Amino acid sequence: MSRRRFLAATGALSLGAALTACGGGDPGGSAGSTKPVGQADIDKAMKTPTQLTFWTWVPDIQQEVALFEQKYPAIKVKVVNAGQGITHYTKLRTALKAGSGAPDLAQIEYQAIPTFTITDSLLNLSPYGASALKDKFVDWTWGQVSGPDGEVWAIPQDTGPMGMLYRKDIFDKHGIEVPTTWDEFAEAARKLHKAGPDVYLTNLAANEPAAWHGLLWQAGAKPYATSGKSTLTVDVDDAVSGKLADYWSGLAKEGVISTDPDFVDAWYAGFNKGKYATWLTAAWGPAFLSGSAKSTAGNWRAAPLPQWDAAKPASGNWGGSTTAAMRSTKNPVAAARFAQFLNSDPASAKMFATKQFFFPATKSLLADPSFTGEAPAFYGGQKVNQVFADIGDTVSPSFQWPPFLDQAATDWTETVGKSLADKSDTAAALGQWQSRLTTYAKKQGFTVKGA
Repeated sequence: MSRRRFLAATGALSLGAALTACGGGDPGGSAGSTKPVGQADIDKAMKTPTQLTFWTWVPDIQQEVALFEQKYPAIKVKVVNAGQGITHYTKLRTALKAGSGAPDLAQIEYQAIPTFTITDSLLNLSPYGASALKDKFVDWTWGQVSGPDGEVWAIPQDTGPMGMLYRKDIFDKHGIEVPTTWDEFAEAARKLHKAGPDVYLTNLAANEPAAWHGLLWQAGAKPYATSGKSTLTVDVDDAVSGKLADYWSGLAKEGVISTDPDFVDAWYAGFNKGKYATWLTAAWGPAFLSGSAKSTAGNWRAAPLPQWDAAKPASGNWGGSTTAAMRSTKNPVAAARFAQFLNSDPASAKMFATKQFFFPATKSLLADPSFTGEAPAFYGGQKVNQVFADIGDTVSPSFQWPPFLDQAATDWTETVGKSLADKSDTAAALGQWQSRLTTYAKKQGFTVKGA
């Protein structure tokens, strides 16, 4: 589950190091095409004996790779698991800086893409036909992988639109309706905790910046924005963020929600013992929970997140990754076409959904009855995939990430997260987070705008 963990997955992405990461080696050379590559050149390259190296943490991905090799027998792909999270990104950055040893392609999470685009590390896939794939993918995912001038930096592979998993049996026992607004959610939290002090409506983990960013996304916040490579907007203490802070810190101070660390033994035990009546999670959550809380099988259901404005349904995203080609590759055509095939070929995309249980990024699979019609017994026969497919349509495409995600995550945990755990002033903690990020960005040479 570490690839789902926002902080662990990006803890090594220090911008100070990243800005020098690609100083060595060929900054593009023959790989730096800016004009469309003709079909004749693509056909020739795909028939030329070539070996690509692909760094990925995805288990058993060789099955999907084999589909590509069957279609293009001249191209062989060497799959390398260089590690997960910190290990993966550190090795990648080190190889890019050295100018040797970097793969042709690598797995990169959505939130990590800016860290590599700002150092010109990624191959623009647009000249190799990637732009034609735009309509195949969920709209917001394309916004995560594309640039302002039509660049395509990676191909979406999976997603994590956020929803709510809830214990129907606990709701029924205490006469709680599924909350559709955050006001209703707060009232349900108070009612449930009053009825049973050992039960909380939900747990907002104080060590989980990913969930907070997903909730910011849902609320319409714009915490980060970049302009060129030198101007950065940092606004994590705006009115929207303040609304979120007041809401969650208020519930924490009342003691009607818990703020336990997630993905630790006590947290797993909490699900199995019925301590948490909901989990605000992403589309990968249903499969994860069914394997982690087996004693509760049949009691869970899925629903959209409660809304700030019921008339304008919205959600955020937590997790998901892409396939990106390195700008330093000596085989740009083959690398670009592999990234496209791996994630847009119907058979390969479906394999990710059925073998690795990834939540799809392609529109066709999200409309496929064989996927959306699944009715797992763990969720009482509910078509959970359909619920999250519908939620995916409400994710805004405008959310952006900073080019120093590790700093944002670390500083959140030490300020906002700590305030939630301590039941202290979360509004003040937002100001501390803003100040720390602004100072850091300026030290990295950015002109910083924002609060």
